Amino acid sequence: MNMNRSTPALWLAVLVTCLASPVHGTGEPASLTVGSKSFTESVILGEMLTQLGRQAGFEVSHKRQLGGTRVLWNALLSGEIDAYPEYTGTLLHETLVGENLRTEAQLRQALSARGLRMSRTLGFNNTYAIGMKEELADQLELRTISDLRNHPELVLGFGNEFMDRADGWPGLQKHYRLPHRNVRGLDHDLAYRGIESGVLHVTDLYATDAEIAYYGLRALEDDLQYFPVYEAVILYRADLERRAPEFVTFFRQLAGRIGAPAMRELNSRVKLQGESESVVAAGFLQAQLKLDIDPRARTAWQQFWQHTREHLLLVGISLTAAILVAIPLGIVAARRQRIGQIVLGIAGIVQTIPSLALFVFLIPLLGIGGPPAVVALFLYSLLPIIRNTHAGLRDIAPEITESALALGLPSRARLRIVELPLATRAILAGIKTSAVINVGTATLAALIGAGGYGQPILTGIRLDDIELILQGAIPAAVLALLVQGIFELIERSLLPRGLRPRGNGRTQATFTDTDSHP
Repeated sequence: MNMNRSTPALWLAVLVTCLASPVHGTGEPASLTVGSKSFTESVILGEMLTQLGRQAGFEVSHKRQLGGTRVLWNALLSGEIDAYPEYTGTLLHETLVGENLRTEAQLRQALSARGLRMSRTLGFNNTYAIGMKEELADQLELRTISDLRNHPELVLGFGNEFMDRADGWPGLQKHYRLPHRNVRGLDHDLAYRGIESGVLHVTDLYATDAEIAYYGLRALEDDLQYFPVYEAVILYRADLERRAPEFVTFFRQLAGRIGAPAMRELNSRVKLQGESESVVAAGFLQAQLKLDIDPRARTAWQQFWQHTREHLLLVGISLTAAILVAIPLGIVAARRQRIGQIVLGIAGIVQTIPSLALFVFLIPLLGIGGPPAVVALFLYSLLPIIRNTHAGLRDIAPEITESALALGLPSRARLRIVELPLATRAILAGIKTSAVINVGTATLAALIGAGGYGQPILTGIRLDDIELILQGAIPAAVLALLVQGIFELIERSLLPRGLRPRGNGRTQATFTDTDSHP
């Protein structure tokens, strides 16, 4: 990286990383990080890895629900995580599709060249399937995927990742010559509710999904053999065999021990019976490996305070940085019109970038977790503050400015004594707007492992648990209202009495000779 071209945002990320990084003494256990994708099975397997790592004597953190395959893969390559559950079909036909790998030996060689290792199969094949309600399938006499060609009127809804991946919908449509055009992308777990409600007719299934039996779905026969085998494995960094050999030894014991029926049962206990992933994973390890596992299940209050701390940290750092940067930029924009247009234009362009996209765009630069989330929130917070600072200074009545000039106030003193106090209401309104937007947008940070109130919201969506969703949504809404109220109090306390609105809302200002001294 060229340090001469570094932006304040990147320096901000460095600061956040330093603040967020734990400092371990020589007597403390080594730290490891496990990742998992945003579906229940992956979280359960991630919990197994986490608990096995702790059993081996390491301090292990679990980055849950980190989104799609590419996020986990890149995090593993960069060393931000040490291991995560993966599937051979995904590696061969999505992640490394351009290398035309055919055999397991070729796959292992390709992984080794990247400093990665793959465990033996855990014991089950979680392949893709295409499914629909049994009653509808019987009614339309659908048995195979090829039969779908005769029913272009059916509404298809697939998981977002399936819609774009190489072994997903584009290839499936071409392979089977499916004529369907009414195809929707949505969260995989939400698709089941769409099928149940009748809004969708066909969706993608994971072979070990508990919902298949629960919702009475039929997996259509893959008669043209499109879907490959998706054997579950553990993907991990090669240096883990040197840094944490005990951990590797522990999780290698999972090989061949998790059959498809067992995995479906574990998924069912979480998704349909409401048990936590950590408890389910601990029970399996105790039964299969005879280990005395402490699941470390946290109480609701412990989770709440953790999410609150994470959310406040994200909002506090990003908003503070935005205030320190945006107010000076707003001042420059107000005093220099051409520069102001450029500044406002750039800030406006940033604001138009979809928030989720911006979070993901920053991952290659800053990794996962807090740094990219803080930088993204910082960038989103700039525009309202810059714009309101600019507007507040430009809207000052000309006669007031002329009076200040007549008193002989130099530029900096005029800014400090007259202009900024008069623009206080507008500036604080911009900060207040940024703060409220920041609090809401920060819930998306959970998608890249930054935690906060978004974590229970994502988990609630995945598990179809309204209570969990509310555990994140309500505190986020309350925090937004609280922040708004705090800034309103700050506005009242900072605005001089003589500059407060009177009657018609217009600001009054009076200057004396003493005001002429900086």
